[in-house]
Amino acid sequence: MPRHASDDGRLPRRRLAVAAAALTGVLLGVGAALALGGPPGGGEREAAPDASASSPGDARAGSPSPSPSPSPTPLPAEFTLVAAGDLLTHDPVVRSAGGSDDPDFTPLLAGIDAWVQGADLALCHLEVPVAPKGSAPSGYPLFGAPPGLVRDLAEQGWDGCSTASNHSVDRGYDGVRATIGRLEAAGMGYVGTADGEADQDRPQLYVLQREGRAITVAHLAATYGLNGLPMPADAPWAVDLIDADRLVRQARAARAEGADVVVVSLHAGVEYTETLTDQQEEVVRRLARSREVDLVIGHHAHIPQRIDRVGRGPGGDGMWVAYGLGNLLSNQSADCCDARTSNGVLLAATFTQDAPEDPVLVTGVGWTGTTVDIAGGHEVHALPDALGDPGATTLSAAELREREQRVQDAVGDAAPEREEPLTATGSPPEVVPRGD
Repeated sequence: MPRHASDDGRLPRRRLAVAAAALTGVLLGVGAALALGGPPGGGEREAAPDASASSPGDARAGSPSPSPSPSPTPLPAEFTLVAAGDLLTHDPVVRSAGGSDDPDFTPLLAGIDAWVQGADLALCHLEVPVAPKGSAPSGYPLFGAPPGLVRDLAEQGWDGCSTASNHSVDRGYDGVRATIGRLEAAGMGYVGTADGEADQDRPQLYVLQREGRAITVAHLAATYGLNGLPMPADAPWAVDLIDADRLVRQARAARAEGADVVVVSLHAGVEYTETLTDQQEEVVRRLARSREVDLVIGHHAHIPQRIDRVGRGPGGDGMWVAYGLGNLLSNQSADCCDARTSNGVLLAATFTQDAPEDPVLVTGVGWTGTTVDIAGGHEVHALPDALGDPGATTLSAAELREREQRVQDAVGDAAPEREEPLTATGSPPEVVPRGD
């Protein structure tokens, strides 16, 4: 099916926005050309030769031959990536979306539309499996998300999700397969879970066309564990568990097969603490030393954690890592867990390739805090937007400032805060099918 097509056949908002921008550019170009008296194709018309300026005899007398035009210098190719925190469909969240029959998560997520749709590649973290067909959705402790969640994520503009988490097998292998099936049907990518042995070692690939080049991004994912639940006996490949050496081998293989960029999602750490575990730090150091991984995206703690640049990385000046992006959508707050669980982080990374033969490198990283307005129906807001219009939430200006400060304190000062959404640099990516 077409990428991100909705059930009624209409293109989603992100694709419509890109198409409208492209059409506007064409119309403006035509108008400018006509105003200057030139042809719609742009540029000045070539002047007719002046017969009095020269004669055939002059040319035979040795007029210099024209020099060949130099080849144009290739323009840098650039694209952006946005990643977000954990998606957790607690029962109150589902009720805010309209109940378990056919909930609509669009109103809950609408506050970050511009932030998702402005990215060239948008990656979410689906921490919970989709409820298998014939079973009811469920919340904590054994999650099963309503299938409509995936539909609404695709409609918003997410290109794919990491799916490896401690909740991946909450609904058994049937839940793993249901999740993959819904993501594939929505035209989204997935990685971290698999529905076949051959599928497990494959990264999820996204191909972006920029400046006449095809740039391939490989996405890998793994989790620290499964909450004590067993790996499905008949599907030992169902969920990727963290193994630093294996991740390096996968990253190296992806590059050997043509990937220009490798991104790794890690579900690790300890819930409700900014303190990093030995596993988090050791795995990240191993990935950075390999010089095969460009960016690491962390989840699981449910609160924001540090953003940093460590080791050598592909460019030799360090690999970027966001150890924990907190919660994007959940029912967690100070009432149950920790005040910081109301917050998440939108990570924004810019990738640049100067010339076709050059490597694609991370050339910029920034972050934007998000928050969930539980009393307002679990609506998700980017904190810069909410602070600019406090009346759009049920939260006071003072509470919003406190939440923003908590994010700033957690992520540190290695990367700057972004207060405005990105603007897409080109067409959406091709999501390369991953299954058998």
